[in-house]
Amino acid sequence: MYKKMLPALLLVAALPVAADNHGQQAAMPDVAEARALVKQFGGTLKGELVSAMKAEGPVAAIEVCNTRAPEIADSLSQDGWKVARTSLKTRNDNNNPDAWEKAVLERFEQQKAEGKDVATLEYSEVVDTAHGTEFRYMKAIGTEAACLTCHGSKISEPVKARLDALYPNDRARGFSEGDIRGAFTLRHSM
Repeated sequence: MYKKMLPALLLVAALPVAADNHGQQAAMPDVAEARALVKQFGGTLKGELVSAMKAEGPVAAIEVCNTRAPEIADSLSQDGWKVARTSLKTRNDNNNPDAWEKAVLERFEQQKAEGKDVATLEYSEVVDTAHGTEFRYMKAIGTEAACLTCHGSKISEPVKARLDALYPNDRARGFSEGDIRGAFTLRHSM
């Protein structure tokens, strides 16, 4: 019972202060910090995608996702944070979800089916891993109309050809507006 209640409690309040290895008090990561990183990642990526689409079209936007998305994630992965994206239907095999992420993505799908707004779906939890204790956070990514150019059911031949060349195991197609495209996923070692 306690294990099921803990994640809900973590969403309501910021995590308390914990002692580090030297017995000093160190601030633990919190949901607000994770949200700020997601906002920065999503805003930067979306801005670059929109610019590429306007300037050079959807094939250029694919290049932005292929090269810039990992670079943006890497630039935000500092101060103990690891920032990435994942999905139940990934385009890039490097973004496949781990077991925890898959369970959260499935939870998001259930919440969407229950009528919850995709834009509000987030989840955080402190988990024990083989590498130690981590704070984990995920925020759903909704599918917007513009996303359908590369992630929808009707994709143009030039876009399909470029996607096939870059992502031979692409599963990130067939989405509709309002679907959960995936999620931002963050972790912070504690």
